[in-house]
Amino acid sequence: MSAPWVAGNQVELLINGEQYYPRVFEAIARAREEILLETFIIYDDKVGQQLRQALVDAAKRGVRVEVAVDGYGTADLPPEFLASMTDAGVRFHSFDPQPRLVGMRTNLFRRLHRKIVVVDGELAFIGGINYSADHLGDFGPMAKQDYAVQVSGPVVAQVHASSQRMMAAVLEAPGQVKPVLTSSGTAQACLVERDNGRHRTDIEAQYLKAFRQAQRRIVVANAYFFPGYRLLRELRNAARRGVEVTLILQGQPDMRWVRALSRLLYNYLLRDDVRIREYCQRPLHGKVALVDDEWSTVGSSNLDPLSLSLNLEANLLIRDRAFNQHLYEHLSELAEQHCKVVTLERMIRGYWWRAPLIFMGFHITRYFPRIAGWFPAHRQRLHSLHAEPETRGDLHEGQT
Repeated sequence: MSAPWVAGNQVELLINGEQYYPRVFEAIARAREEILLETFIIYDDKVGQQLRQALVDAAKRGVRVEVAVDGYGTADLPPEFLASMTDAGVRFHSFDPQPRLVGMRTNLFRRLHRKIVVVDGELAFIGGINYSADHLGDFGPMAKQDYAVQVSGPVVAQVHASSQRMMAAVLEAPGQVKPVLTSSGTAQACLVERDNGRHRTDIEAQYLKAFRQAQRRIVVANAYFFPGYRLLRELRNAARRGVEVTLILQGQPDMRWVRALSRLLYNYLLRDDVRIREYCQRPLHGKVALVDDEWSTVGSSNLDPLSLSLNLEANLLIRDRAFNQHLYEHLSELAEQHCKVVTLERMIRGYWWRAPLIFMGFHITRYFPRIAGWFPAHRQRLHSLHAEPETRGDLHEGQT
């Protein structure tokens, strides 16, 4: 079960790095006691360097700074980049770092894919945006389209507790920060996680529940769309009962094989009037959805086997009409102005040679959760860089 819904929250949608990074860096600059930060990727570019400086400055003024990155996603940070943080007092942890084998990265599955920041137990950020320049428009045609939320209010306590649990094994002490529980807005919210313990299917379950209860509209904007059979069935069933179902998927992919897999499922959905739009302005990296006039979610979880069955993920669920409407208007603009319409007639062309692939793709989605159970399930294994300074080089090699 996910955490309970709590009222009295203020939730603000942040679109792309242009809105996200200034808010996060400002919050870090104002931190008084504690910063907890989790991310899949930090690059040694202008965004990563700005993050590093903000964290170093916070640590130097006495703020407790805990950073957890993924050992696969955070690739090849220079030793001086890491040393400048740990020497200043930033505690830097890597999730499941593994050495390369014949130059190849071996830790492919069960990644720390969450993107969370909690400052002083008062303010939290949750979404899909990493710390890299490719989330900014000036990166060029391959700049990513992505989302996060800034949230204050009682739900921050859930985010804070989740991040503390993530880092529990490497924390020298639990910390003395007590999350602020006072109301700051009108939104209901709750944190929903996917882990390798008691919450293996919580995010998928929340999507299924929302789709089953939908009465008027469903809009999903998701970068890597290859969900399990149950989610596909609920989308189709919703369209059959008259719900307007719109999927905004990658049309300018950062990984072409991802779009190829998604397209194997198009026929199944289009036959029941699910509307599919491929976003072509830039690579879509978002993981957002809304149902009817109130329910929304923003987070790190894609609707694919890695996110739904293997990775560690975190999404915020939101019940708020104003937030839902704002997200709906934004996604509608994307669909109308920057997407191409995918029709059943178009997808039927060449169906004869794609039919076997479609059959295989459909059944892979149906049985993948069971197959995923064959992979070894490790828990939150963080390795602290600062704990044994003499091993910095080995730990750095594991961060690929």
